[in-house]
Amino acid sequence: MKFGIIKERKNPPDKRVVFSPTKLKDLKAQFPEAEIVVESSDIRIFTDQEYKDADIEVTTDLSDCDVLLGVKEVPVEHLLPNKKYFFFSHTIKKQPYNRKLLQAILANNIELYDHETICKANGARLIGFGRYAGLVGAYNGFRAIGLKEGLFTLPKAESLSGLEAMKTELDGIKSKLPNLKILLSGTGKVAYGAKEILDHLGIKEISDALYLTSTFTEPVFCMVDVMEYAKRIDGKVGDKFVFYKDPSGYESNFMPYAKQTDFFIAGHFYGDGAPYLYTRDDVKSPDFNIRYVADISCDVDGPVATTLRASTIADPIYGYDPQSESEVAYTNDNAITVMAVDNLPCELPRDASEGFGDMFLTHVIPAFYNNDKDGILTRAKMTTNTGALSDRYTYLQDYVDGKE
Repeated sequence: MKFGIIKERKNPPDKRVVFSPTKLKDLKAQFPEAEIVVESSDIRIFTDQEYKDADIEVTTDLSDCDVLLGVKEVPVEHLLPNKKYFFFSHTIKKQPYNRKLLQAILANNIELYDHETICKANGARLIGFGRYAGLVGAYNGFRAIGLKEGLFTLPKAESLSGLEAMKTELDGIKSKLPNLKILLSGTGKVAYGAKEILDHLGIKEISDALYLTSTFTEPVFCMVDVMEYAKRIDGKVGDKFVFYKDPSGYESNFMPYAKQTDFFIAGHFYGDGAPYLYTRDDVKSPDFNIRYVADISCDVDGPVATTLRASTIADPIYGYDPQSESEVAYTNDNAITVMAVDNLPCELPRDASEGFGDMFLTHVIPAFYNNDKDGILTRAKMTTNTGALSDRYTYLQDYVDGKE
């Protein structure tokens, strides 16, 4: 089996990679029968020379590889026929902007394994950059607060050498934090990445009961799951596993939290049909107290009504005016400060790549050498080498045919 690490070609450029030089050395040590090459790139965070120094071949020709590993979507014109590809295709939710990509994958008899589809038998994802999205998202949220209030100045995460440097910068603001009440939604990798930042800052975690009823003389945070901020319409006790399958019988229970929150960090997963956490009308309520939002989940014009658009690493912060329901300068007195960057892990490309490679080596590579005994590849394969959708993904056929 010959693996090739492809050059990222999507714009804007992404410096991340599936495997760092160090992790490829680990791969070769664990699976000496594996052949590995890296496509030359002047974009990725690790230089060609770093791979060469790790005794990894760097090439411009991947035509003899069996498996090609990337991060972002591969431009149609760069797809190699009859290969196995791993990358984030952004097609499993029938995203219109990538329909042509999936059509081209099928036309070229490519086996596509989307990183999002690599999961356990129960559906829990095994691979992703979620932790790093949470880390950078929470950091950026505090950076936005410092800029809005003139309390402190944090450099952009992308300007720093990595996670440890980012945490060192946070050490300098611990004594300057106001008495914020911080709400963190979610219990997955994204939310726990954000929690890592809150814990590093020494911010005290409290229960939702205390959060909703008490005032504090120090910064505090509360971490809530879906059954706290959503409730059954009929008043009965909710079940989050039922909610995940069918959220239609639920409504938002977010406003009691919004009344008590200064800074909201959105680290939850939002499923189709679930109730919005808060609406634009909710934001106009005098009970809505949130002044700062770090929307890591970044579902535009969706469950977090203050997120009008995704922001960028270059320009990460904007303001939301509750009365006009429009974007304004975040420095405006009546503006809610919004950070909604949708590619946050790109700000820590070295750390994020190391972490991603560790997960990929643990969960995916062994499947190529143990007859896929845990079904990892079987579940993840979206398309076959005969130009068809695999059984688990036939729901995409109308999307491929242009009917949806």
